[in-house]
Amino acid sequence: MTIIWLLIAVGVMWSLAMARVALWKWSAVLVVMVLLATLFRLVDVVVLMLAWVVTLAVVIPLNVNSLRRSLISDRILPELRKALPPMSQTEKEALDAGTVWWDGDLFSGRPDWEKMLRIPEPTLSPQEQAFLDGPVEELCKMLDDWHITEERHDLPPEVWQFIKDNGFFGMIIPKKYGGLEFSALAHSSVVMKISSRSVTAAVTVMVPNSLGPAELLLHYGTDAQKDHYLPRLAVGKEVPCFALTGPTAGSDAASIPDMGIVCKGQFEGQEVLGIRLTWEKRYITLGPVATVLGLAFKLYDPDHLIGTEENIGITCALIPTNTPGVVIGNRHAPLSMVFMNGPNSGTDVFIPMEWVIGGQARIGQGWRMLMECLAAGRSISLPSLSVGAGKLVSRATGAYARIRKQFNTPIGLFEGVEEPLARIAANTYMMDAVRTMTAGAVDLGEKPSVISAIAKYNLTERMRKVVNDGMDVQGGSAICMGPRNFIGRVYQSIPISITVEGANILTRTMITFGQGAIRCHPYILKEMQAAQDKNEVRGAQQFDELLFSHIGFTVSNGARALWLGLTNARWQGVPDEARGERYYYQQATRMSAAFALVADVAMSTLGGDLKRKEKLSGRLADMLSQLYLISATLKRFHDQGRPAEDLPLLQWACDDSLYQLQESLRGLLRNLPLRPLALALKFIIMPWGKSYHMPVDRLGHKAATVLLRPSATRDRLTDGIFVPTDRNEQLARIEYALTTVIAAEEVDRMLRSAIKTGKVPKLKDDALIDAGLAAGIIDQGEADIVREAVRARRDVIMVDDFSPDYWSANNRKES
Repeated sequence: MTIIWLLIAVGVMWSLAMARVALWKWSAVLVVMVLLATLFRLVDVVVLMLAWVVTLAVVIPLNVNSLRRSLISDRILPELRKALPPMSQTEKEALDAGTVWWDGDLFSGRPDWEKMLRIPEPTLSPQEQAFLDGPVEELCKMLDDWHITEERHDLPPEVWQFIKDNGFFGMIIPKKYGGLEFSALAHSSVVMKISSRSVTAAVTVMVPNSLGPAELLLHYGTDAQKDHYLPRLAVGKEVPCFALTGPTAGSDAASIPDMGIVCKGQFEGQEVLGIRLTWEKRYITLGPVATVLGLAFKLYDPDHLIGTEENIGITCALIPTNTPGVVIGNRHAPLSMVFMNGPNSGTDVFIPMEWVIGGQARIGQGWRMLMECLAAGRSISLPSLSVGAGKLVSRATGAYARIRKQFNTPIGLFEGVEEPLARIAANTYMMDAVRTMTAGAVDLGEKPSVISAIAKYNLTERMRKVVNDGMDVQGGSAICMGPRNFIGRVYQSIPISITVEGANILTRTMITFGQGAIRCHPYILKEMQAAQDKNEVRGAQQFDELLFSHIGFTVSNGARALWLGLTNARWQGVPDEARGERYYYQQATRMSAAFALVADVAMSTLGGDLKRKEKLSGRLADMLSQLYLISATLKRFHDQGRPAEDLPLLQWACDDSLYQLQESLRGLLRNLPLRPLALALKFIIMPWGKSYHMPVDRLGHKAATVLLRPSATRDRLTDGIFVPTDRNEQLARIEYALTTVIAAEEVDRMLRSAIKTGKVPKLKDDALIDAGLAAGIIDQGEADIVREAVRARRDVIMVDDFSPDYWSANNRKES
């Protein structure tokens, strides 16, 4: 009976911990259980006495606030205050910027999947769809990327004018200022479609609609600034750029040395209060052609002309590029991508105070402004460009693998080629899911700073994998540059996406978890604020409540992680309609609890040192990222009506993410400094060892097959890119050849069979067709079908060549 009672007691306490009941309820249940054991003499006297001692020793101190504080929290608080790492003003502003969304659920260890599925599916308005079908389609037809990148090194004048005339620079600007006022999803869809045609054009369009003057003006500008600039930006009368990065401040943008001094100076014949600026910037997109320069700098007021503070902080201003002293116009050459990008500088350039974005009231607020706007812009621009590349490779390389033959077999049917094709298809499926869900968050009014970092990092990295796989499948046709090569320029552009808007190494190891742990955790930020409260009495009271809520949270996640690990989450509830994807809801819930537990343990044991343990922080970031990627993939499948044909793509993508998540977790546990604790966590989270493996070959075959033939699934996967109909275009050639080759396959099998039976000799192409026709194996109509397939296949597999003097200086100049 004693053993039974102890087991029941442990089971009840475990269940209460999993359910996250309040401390007083947990204590009451414990007292009732011991009281019942006493009244009914269920256990041995010694055990009973020990149970009462333990119960009272736990229940009384934890439930009497004054006693609990004096024994526990008031002793921990001074140590925490000492241990808290110093936080710069820019770090505080970065933490305050943005909002917490679904990432908060993932940090909770108990994500509410029903809540996620209730989030409205993002959709395009009729006006937005018409813009994609009209001006965007027309723009794509105008773009000859080989001519742009190889010969002109710029967009043609008529393309620049078309972009301006049709409002491409004003997608985020409200209609009352002459802009299009598009949703984030529409903005994303425009960039994605253009990027499938020309990276140069896509970057040109996306930058004015991302972090830049228009975005900053909309949120922080004065009415006069909005009225002046926004109508001009919307129609391209002003071309904007924004200058943040400099030679000594790249990823560490907060350390910019560029400075402005508050002073008085002459402006338009009058003495006015203003700023004398000196700066040096580089890597500024649209800089060489910009007419208005957004500039970030550190502002100082040594003469106290505007207040008592001397070091005012990072400030943003808008400066017409024709202002005396502004040096601008030179170009960088970013990996053969010829979008306008270059340096700019100025020495002792005087500007009036009214050129500060938001006016004098906004001085010193530049870093927070940038962080909040970056959260939205980073959610859209590069993720959209990455998905455009993924969809292009999925559609074109998949079809190429069906068209191209080796050993008389389409190369896509070889298992060695199947592997990269499966990765291409499933990664593109997941990437598009993340793009759509993240853009939807922005349209709901969120500024998802952590999720935007996850989307930027993971989608650009997966684009790198997809394009690399596409290069491998395409082989020689991918490395011979020319108008027929649809993938070469995309491949060249990959490092640009990896580097800009927060270099990926920095994003993974310092931003995603470093910022997410504090922003998204239900207690960490509040505990830090309580510990730093200048009212120490109030701070101590708040800290006590938060500390024990936090302890309960950690204990609950530990109990849940162990239960879900022991049962492999088999009985974990999932949304009612889930069938083929049920397993992934369950495992994502299990890994969310595991992530919450190890994140808490890492932060509590390493404290401020975790900030410097970038390898550990990177692995925690990987875990959080994979959870978000799985979430977005499940939501996409749900929002699209759960089509059974798409299930292999979802399964491959989620299996891959679970495996990557598991490996990041194992790497984290192998490297936690407190080894006994790491071993205990390993047993709690993975009691049976490894649970996840890379997707099986059978699933990879199904995923790869999606790319090898026309279907509704293939169309859904690649929806939204530009697909030309002019058969002088390589993608149009591929599309035509795919249908033609498939139509000829049955006739081709008849001819191959005739060779095996000796009815016709072993010949190739036209000679074989003629022999089959003469032998009566095929009729004239069938011969025409195969002959056209042979011609179409040859047209697709041909590569460009050039005259010997093509690269000579004179010849290139004439071009």
